[in-house]
Amino acid sequence: MKFPVVIRQRKAEAVIYAKSGKYPYYRVAYRIAGKRIVRSFQKFSDARQEAETKAREISAGNQSLARSSREATEALAIRAALDEYCRTTGRRFSAAQAVTGFLDALRLLPPERNLVDAVRGYLGTVAVVRRKPLAEAVAEFCDARKAMTIAAPGKRPALNPVYAADTARRLKEFADAFSGTSVAELEKDHLNSFVTVHGHLSAKSRNHLRTTLRMFLGWCVRRDYLPTTHRLFATDGLRKEPNDAAPIDFYRPKELRALLEAASGPMRAVIALQALAGLRLQEALRLDWGEVFDIADHIEISTAKSKTRQRRLIEICPALNEWLTPCRGLNGKVSNQTLNAHTQSFIALRRGLKIPSRRNGLRHGIVTYHFALHQNENTTSALAGNSPAMIHAHYKGLAAKSDAEKWFTTRPVSVA
Repeated sequence: MKFPVVIRQRKAEAVIYAKSGKYPYYRVAYRIAGKRIVRSFQKFSDARQEAETKAREISAGNQSLARSSREATEALAIRAALDEYCRTTGRRFSAAQAVTGFLDALRLLPPERNLVDAVRGYLGTVAVVRRKPLAEAVAEFCDARKAMTIAAPGKRPALNPVYAADTARRLKEFADAFSGTSVAELEKDHLNSFVTVHGHLSAKSRNHLRTTLRMFLGWCVRRDYLPTTHRLFATDGLRKEPNDAAPIDFYRPKELRALLEAASGPMRAVIALQALAGLRLQEALRLDWGEVFDIADHIEISTAKSKTRQRRLIEICPALNEWLTPCRGLNGKVSNQTLNAHTQSFIALRRGLKIPSRRNGLRHGIVTYHFALHQNENTTSALAGNSPAMIHAHYKGLAAKSDAEKWFTTRPVSVA
């Protein structure tokens, strides 16, 4: 017999090699899935039977012949795992799909991270995010805040209506700028470009805009419209910039007298409360006469009327007492004018007296002169309802003590 003997079955074949002096066994060799496999036999008949069997199996496509016992065990384990997954989820994958999908996912991860940790991180962030169009999210946010502008009987609303309206206007502008975008699709470039186009605003106004955007994005996280790991807050566009605040300006004692003498009724009372008691304009407009006169020699600023929602008592100085004397016995609100109406009336009064515009000049005036007179930021901050640090940083050294004395002795010559 001539060796090697080739056993063919269609295109499959197995080769039998003869014994040799160094290796006294017949060898059967064949290839499966590109892998060469060799088996040894003492008898030629056994070798031929093996060769014929393997040739038939290879021809029939039985690739499992190439597997070692370990590989066969692993293959069975994979099949069992896929069957179990299918039973519990109803989803079916082939072994090839499972392996290639796993390897594709690993290629996207850094070498030090594993797939399970990455999936857990995904489930804790992106997986819970709901797709929400930006315009719808803005409308939902503003509607929720609008309800907070309605006050219960006898109470102050939780949110200033003017502030809520301004916030809604800014956010609608933001939504219109990126129509068709969902909240989860927002990127740093969106925020950068939106803030950039508002370069005409003051630094203070741009910072207010940034605060509005940050407040809205924080709300979106709580509503699961944005992942907690969005990192939009880290964008350059949302970084606060130094305020280009103008120097504090205030009315002079002579201007205060002219304003008080030219005004009458509620307008005079509001001016006097601002200039000689340190009330903010909106605090004065919210005030009732009972809060002015019910506590002897003191004005009560309740939590419902205070800007900071902190109650404070303000001592009525002699000059203020004289300006308010004609008002004793009155009931109801100190003034029935809205903020805008009072502002327009005050502008007309000031212009008629040819007094220059001084932004928030009445409140700046009393705080400046009170600190100049007493030289104690704690005392002045108690009057003004803000912090000693604010007083010291912004009002120190702005006026002489002699001018402060004139301010607080601005008494009426005759009160109509």
